[in-house]
Amino acid sequence: MDRIRIRGGNRLTGEISISGAKNAALPLMAASLLSDAPLTLGNLPHLADISTLASLLGVLGVEIAMEGDAPKGGHVGRVLTLHARKITSTTAPYDLVRQMRASILVLGGLVAREGVAKVSLPGGCAIGNRPVDLHLKGLEQLGAAIDVQGGYIEARAPKGLTGAHIVFPFVSVGATENLMIAATLARGETVLANAAREPEVVDLANCLVAMGAKIAGIGSGTLTIQGVTSLHGASHEVVPDRIETGTYALAAAMTGGDVELKGADPAQNEALFEKLREAGVRVTATEGGVRVTPGRGRVRGVDVMTEPYPGFPTDLQAQMMALMVIGSGVAMITETIFENRFMHVSELSRMGAEITVHGASAMVRGVKALAGAEVMATDLRASVSLVLAGLVAEGETIISRVYHLDRGYERLVEKLAACGADIERLSN
Repeated sequence: MDRIRIRGGNRLTGEISISGAKNAALPLMAASLLSDAPLTLGNLPHLADISTLASLLGVLGVEIAMEGDAPKGGHVGRVLTLHARKITSTTAPYDLVRQMRASILVLGGLVAREGVAKVSLPGGCAIGNRPVDLHLKGLEQLGAAIDVQGGYIEARAPKGLTGAHIVFPFVSVGATENLMIAATLARGETVLANAAREPEVVDLANCLVAMGAKIAGIGSGTLTIQGVTSLHGASHEVVPDRIETGTYALAAAMTGGDVELKGADPAQNEALFEKLREAGVRVTATEGGVRVTPGRGRVRGVDVMTEPYPGFPTDLQAQMMALMVIGSGVAMITETIFENRFMHVSELSRMGAEITVHGASAMVRGVKALAGAEVMATDLRASVSLVLAGLVAEGETIISRVYHLDRGYERLVEKLAACGADIERLSN
């Protein structure tokens, strides 16, 4: 199993190209199931999760062709054409779905187009209970019969889906995406109220419209979808990854660096950038993206609460905590999205962090220095918070179980090393 070794203390300087968003690319790939015409996606990141979903779509009969790399805005992403000419299987097997929670997104497309789907209950990061109840209740409101047995979800709508008014009891990105996908081919009108507004949801909606879907209210909390009988092919560019943007912005802030994030969209990360400015870090928009430069003295402790977009993203909570660990004063970080997302606390504490967890909140007392240590990644975002801590720790940090990083960060080691980090991947 590979590990990452970091010798801390180097200031990051230079440019980092931001990849396409994993969390946007996955639902876009699942949307290919809706049409028998090709869907071409540009700016796809080269990640383990992308490969996993490509393998799953292949099992379902989707033909996938790599069209090469295409430069855009200073960064390079893969171009993939997905052609679901004929669905050859409506079963998404356990051995693939268990690797990644986003695999549940094939459910809506399969039942909408084929009238039947059998999808294994999903896996993914162990960051708490993330039930698929909202997905299933929504599909039932659209007319599907749902049965869960033997670890599989079976959905049947032999006469097709019918539009409905669905009110989410709380904001769910995955459920919004799955039901939006399904509703595009449902008869009549579907309204999704209290829908997620994340940029990745907006990106999916824009792609579906390019394929011929009729969706109003894009970017708002209420989506209105007029069902159509079929969708056609389209070409679409995946939006830049706001979580990768935020991660490298925090890395620059931690090391007192001067880094331009090429291809980043400043508007996607306003909640983070506001907190960075409050902490004393300079964040400015540039012609090609975003530049992060140090303020005067140590960063200041600031309180953070995770919230659905446009609030502070849960996927940046662990990285923000790493910054607060070396800040001055005290910071309170409250997690409202997932109930088990402080697993990085024990590993940061091994490096000298002073963190006290009280239920859904963590009190962080800033320390002047961290010490390198052997630490273990527990999930995708927790693992990268340990990388950030290693960048500033005195001595050597060894991070194990880095396969989590391969799921969400494209060429992380290379990108950091190019800006001066003393970091390398060790293969056993």
